[in-house]
Amino acid sequence: MSKINIQGIQWDAKSSFQKGPAKAPALIRKALYDDSMNMYAENGFSIAKDVVSDKGDFEIKDYFDIEKITLDHLEKNGKLLSLGGDHSVTFPIIKAFHTYYPKLDILHIDAHADLYHDYEGDPYSHACPFARIMENGFAVKLVQVGIRTLNPHQTAQAEKYGVGIHEMKDLDLKAIPKFQNPLYISLDMDGFDPAFAPGVSHHEPGGLSSRQVIDLIQSINTPVVGADIVEYNPHRDFQDMTAYLAAKMMKELIGKMLDR
Repeated sequence: MSKINIQGIQWDAKSSFQKGPAKAPALIRKALYDDSMNMYAENGFSIAKDVVSDKGDFEIKDYFDIEKITLDHLEKNGKLLSLGGDHSVTFPIIKAFHTYYPKLDILHIDAHADLYHDYEGDPYSHACPFARIMENGFAVKLVQVGIRTLNPHQTAQAEKYGVGIHEMKDLDLKAIPKFQNPLYISLDMDGFDPAFAPGVSHHEPGGLSSRQVIDLIQSINTPVVGADIVEYNPHRDFQDMTAYLAAKMMKELIGKMLDR
């Protein structure tokens, strides 16, 4: 099996509330390689350097360069983990994935549906990536978990694009459908309850526990070909709690990629 590539996307220009996620990739890596944890995911796979190829961090000047950078790191039948960055990075990343994975399912873990047609006049805001993905047909199925901020516009958008939304208010992880196509996982750190991840720009209480998200990832029974971890804002963190949680999730996501 070819190595799993890792790329850091230093970009938060599309953040609507607070800047900071552009600084996240290096700090997630710092936590990952801290001597306080080893390189093993819970499924027993190691993410040591013999199985991953870290391409480094990329300071983005032009939003549309993200697609080009991703294409450089995504080979045929390859797998890629991206560290953001705000959630706007997911659209150009998925656009690049579409080149190699024309039939792709997406599992989106977040407090927000990010389905706005445009937000504050910007169709590429971090509040809009999944509207752009679905209107372009870049995903066969989009399933969102942890949502707790739905409004009428985003509800209508979900109905328009056939999005499966599993809101926190009535969440049953066993009810999340099985995926049939190669899977991409987009993990917004504010999907976690702020008690687990204080280092995010948008604190939305009533969220997922770290155990719930790990269990969800471990329950997947289809090949995971890509993932991103986004919206970690180190300016809001407390004793690096969110950095270490992001590093933990990095291990679990790569471990799942190695599993199939």
